[in-house]
Amino acid sequence: MKVLVIGSGGREHAIAWKLSESPKVSKVYCAPGNGGTANEKKCENVDIKPLDFERLANFVKENDVYFTIVGPEEPLAKGVSDYFEKRGLKIFGPKKDGAFLEASKAFAKEIMVSAGIPTAYHREFDNFEEALKFLKEKGVPIVIKADGLAAGKGVTVAHNFEDAENALKEIFIDKLFGEAGNRVVIEEFLTGEEASFIAITDGNNILPFASSQDHKTVYDNDTGPNTGGMGAYSPAPIVDQSVYEKVMNKVMYPLLNELQKRKIDYKGFIYAGLMIDNGEPKVLEFNCRLGDPETQPLLFRMKSDFFELIDCAINGDLDEFDITWYDEYSVGVVMASGGYPKEYEKGFKITGLESVSSDVKVFHAGTKFQNGEFITDGGRVLCVTARAADLKTAIDKVYKEVSKINFNKCHYRRDIGLKGLIKNNR
Repeated sequence: MKVLVIGSGGREHAIAWKLSESPKVSKVYCAPGNGGTANEKKCENVDIKPLDFERLANFVKENDVYFTIVGPEEPLAKGVSDYFEKRGLKIFGPKKDGAFLEASKAFAKEIMVSAGIPTAYHREFDNFEEALKFLKEKGVPIVIKADGLAAGKGVTVAHNFEDAENALKEIFIDKLFGEAGNRVVIEEFLTGEEASFIAITDGNNILPFASSQDHKTVYDNDTGPNTGGMGAYSPAPIVDQSVYEKVMNKVMYPLLNELQKRKIDYKGFIYAGLMIDNGEPKVLEFNCRLGDPETQPLLFRMKSDFFELIDCAINGDLDEFDITWYDEYSVGVVMASGGYPKEYEKGFKITGLESVSSDVKVFHAGTKFQNGEFITDGGRVLCVTARAADLKTAIDKVYKEVSKINFNKCHYRRDIGLKGLIKNNR
């Protein structure tokens, strides 16, 4: 079988790699892919942009592609699944009405409130003056979110009034996020520890993945601006059996029921960003796709055939599938361009990749392969991912391999997985 992966990041490299591991898959096309997918077995990059739906659909028809899987949120929010289904093509990812769950934080809040899903108190604003007035009434700490898609960078956790006011100015006055900032959601600051909970659904059945924990801010000890994610590990000890059951019963099942009530036929991944305080989870956000960088350690832990899993979900047969995992911890550390998530340079040669241990996987994100060399081509460049019997060994292992890789102005956090280590040692 031939499959197509839409996207070019580290998540898409992990998806393509995991699909290529299936004996049922003969070829994985990546549109447009990156330097890593260009060098992956069974994989081939295709120079088609993720929003060029017509060319993508034509390519699928011409090359007898069995199904397409969508990595990033923007094509989903713009209706790639609707377009493919109208042409009778198999695709995995929610249609436009389901993807609105991520494309509008206000809509996600409406869904949560209607379904009784635990979340932070919030208000919505479409102008600077009213938002600032509310901010003065509520005070800090407080959370400010651009309503639309902002590549993981539209959220400010403000601990002082100046930062909160600047966030509103960036969104409403400077138009830093364009149309995504036409509306703002301001919500209460929740205390606790964050975790990622990802599930897959065929519209009727919902199957959870292993737990994971992302590290959003750019610097160690959760400081600095938010990024798309600087590293992740799985499983996350904060999601114990009690929390797991609460998430399924208070979040995932109510969400699926609410979507069904609204006649939204949702086939795809559901990502719930959680804040867990004293064993009680609250939802920070929903995403309509796999997380990045959570996908990398998650798929590196997955034993099951990923192709078969996606095929079951497309065909509505998830109740017949059981996901199995390696009984190990996996840790992924993102190596980013200096300056990310703000301005950064690219075009630097990446060295040391050939020295990495064969049982560690380097997933590429912002890379190009040209003239026999890997070159930096984005903010998040690589996600080095390792697996081991315990979390400390996995952390030590991954950082040993990270130290072998270099490019000019390279930056990475040195504390990925530390929260899990502390939790395990309590």
